[in-house]
Amino acid sequence: MVSNAPILAAVDGSPSSYQAVAWAAVEAALHHSQLHILTSKAVPTGFGPGMSMSEADLESLRRDGETILNEAKRVADTAAPGAGPGIITEVTFESIISTLIERSEQTGMLVLGSRGIGALRRGLLGSVSTAATQHVLCPVAVIHGTAAIDAVSAAKPILVGVDGTDNSVPAIDLAFEEASLRGVGVVALHAWSDVTGLDLPIGDWTDLHRQEQVVLAESLVGYSSKYPDVPVRRIVVVDRPVRALLEESENAQLVVVGSHGRGGFARMLLGSTSTALLHSVETPVVVVRST
Repeated sequence: MVSNAPILAAVDGSPSSYQAVAWAAVEAALHHSQLHILTSKAVPTGFGPGMSMSEADLESLRRDGETILNEAKRVADTAAPGAGPGIITEVTFESIISTLIERSEQTGMLVLGSRGIGALRRGLLGSVSTAATQHVLCPVAVIHGTAAIDAVSAAKPILVGVDGTDNSVPAIDLAFEEASLRGVGVVALHAWSDVTGLDLPIGDWTDLHRQEQVVLAESLVGYSSKYPDVPVRRIVVVDRPVRALLEESENAQLVVVGSHGRGGFARMLLGSTSTALLHSVETPVVVVRST
């Protein structure tokens, strides 16, 4: 995260987006950052030169946006009362996706609800969340049904996926920073195969498991010295990364993953593991793009 950069939360009036605002308010307070709450009232597609909106129509849209922002600010004040350097709100008439991409370079973290007003069913990401996690430059937090900021959830550790490549280094960095600020531990999970251990001979499994333990250990070198207050639990499993992270996420308050895994090949696309987790994990997820 960019030091002291604002936390940007996009809200559209959906329950999921208000949960995102609550999580963002706590995050901003932890980092002593400003919270910027943004809503878009972009003119719907189909309005061309012969179909322009009147000033009265635009003012009505602005009032709708202000209503959404007022509720979002109330949610933020309740989640983190009196914390941080303040909250600013903004209504924009620009496309929300292009606006978020443009501002992500100066943003510490973008926080979104998993499903917007137009989401069709519970298991699908909204179009804004999908586009943002693929294209923005800063870390993106996607909040599902709950912000997980209650006392029970807040005591759980941070879960980070480690694949042994440079792509997961920014995710590990962020996971330890978040754990230190929240006063909890880190669970570093390294799932290194697309098959289960039952599909491998016992001898091969033992040797490979030992090798992958070394990969995880090397990925975590230096973090215990930098964050002596953060206890670490290491998990190495011969399993599909998505399934292993999904199962362990039930015991975490936050899941942190890189934007690409070992098979990542295009800067603008998410890896298969990150994409699958965003569609399946109920715990808040942060996707961190590799530098």
